[in-house]
Amino acid sequence: MLQNKKIVGRKEIAHFPELKLKHIHVKMDTGAYTSSMHCHSIVERDGRLYCNLLDPGHHAYKDEELVFEHYKQKKVRSSNGAVENRYKIASTIELLGESYKIDLTLTDRQNMKTPVLIGRKFLNKKFIVDVAKKYTHL
Repeated sequence: MLQNKKIVGRKEIAHFPELKLKHIHVKMDTGAYTSSMHCHSIVERDGRLYCNLLDPGHHAYKDEELVFEHYKQKKVRSSNGAVENRYKIASTIELLGESYKIDLTLTDRQNMKTPVLIGRKFLNKKFIVDVAKKYTHL
């Protein structure tokens, strides 16, 4: 069913309106099952999750602690084989001019080039990744 799927490049620009983040570089990762976003200072307290997204050097960084009342924990196996217990939130992503629901695990991606990885759980049935392309909507 190729006709219903949109083509994305290996890197794109996305917005996360519920998280108040615009113009975020995301990397499509068909090897990853889940999608993940860079987060630091994660604290679970009184049934709520507190954290900061991105880093102070990032253009979209807001020195603002976010509070999530709805979240889950999930075990995720990283590319090096290590299993990590991560927090998972539900949010919305705007990609190629359309809005979609997305689950994001929160993890430290400080040493990575892009703050967000988009995994195949999200990509499946919606997109085809053309690895020869980047930023197809610009």
